[in-house]
Amino acid sequence: MATGKRAALLSWTVVLPVLADVALVFLWGRDLGPVAEALAAVLLAGAVLAGVHHAEVGAHRVGEPFGSLVLAVAVTVIEVALIVTLMVSGGPESASLARDTVFAAVMITTNGIVGISLLLCAVRYRLAVFNAEGAGAALATVVTLATLSLVLPAFTTSRPGPHFSPAQLAFAAVASLVLYAMFVSTQTVRHRDFFLPVASGGAAPGEEEHAAPPPGRQTAISLALLLVALVAVVGLAKVESPVIEAGVAAAGLPPSFVGVVIALLVLAPETLAAVRAAGRNRVQISLNLALGSALASIGLTIPAIAMASIWLPGPLLLGLGATQMVLLALTAIVGVLTVVPGRATRLQGGIHLLLLTAFIFLAANP
Repeated sequence: MATGKRAALLSWTVVLPVLADVALVFLWGRDLGPVAEALAAVLLAGAVLAGVHHAEVGAHRVGEPFGSLVLAVAVTVIEVALIVTLMVSGGPESASLARDTVFAAVMITTNGIVGISLLLCAVRYRLAVFNAEGAGAALATVVTLATLSLVLPAFTTSRPGPHFSPAQLAFAAVASLVLYAMFVSTQTVRHRDFFLPVASGGAAPGEEEHAAPPPGRQTAISLALLLVALVAVVGLAKVESPVIEAGVAAAGLPPSFVGVVIALLVLAPETLAAVRAAGRNRVQISLNLALGSALASIGLTIPAIAMASIWLPGPLLLGLGATQMVLLALTAIVGVLTVVPGRATRLQGGIHLLLLTAFIFLAANP
């Protein structure tokens, strides 16, 4: 018994997140050499993998869709803290950081995570089958929130440029919170069955469906270690950002592309968790993760930035540019056509991945 407990404490899923956070304390705010940069990259990758493991333990304990919600909210809360920290220390140059980060998160989740999940599931099981009611409700909320928070600022006239007036920003923040709260209530209480995995004829049930849920103590430890891992992911991504910025500048890419790279790193735990669920023919969980993350990113970030704008220096740019609006509109149209039938082929997955590729390409070549 003692040997088993010792082995559990020495497991890589326990050691790596703790080690990554310890390293983060020593690396934060320092100029890193090549060895330290390589160490930070390795620990970052390990924290991502450990975070996925602990998220799945928690998800198995509480069941769907609560498990997906836990991971989405945990990642977004830390993402919001990172955005506010960077905006406070970045000065006027970081005025568009919230917009760029949120939009990158929306495109990565709705096209990247959705696309790779649909493609993987369709390749392995011919069709990716999911609940159209749940996916459609989530997508409708994402599109509404993105339009209210990121598109309208480019068209309002109270202030010049893509800015909200204080009253408009307050309205957008309250609307985001209300819509997000309504969605969470729908997902977890009123219509929880809309967000549960759908069985298909050729599906091989996953082992986790028959395994007993982990005990409460193990679940609590995993949730604590999930937060530890997520702090390490976001913190080490920030530590590695000077290296990323130098690489972006050396490659001749625009500075805004750094936000895309960091968003990819921050969303890595959810991406891996979604891919693993799709590989077990549980693509509804993948969609819950993807669309839930997009919702949390907008629904929690905009209110937090609205409150932080009271003491943040400089203006707050939220309005998207014309190219970004076109990509968002195309994503919304394709997303509707994908979720309405309740099943998708590898073609739909490929289309979403192509949209993500277009977003990354145009971010690098605006």
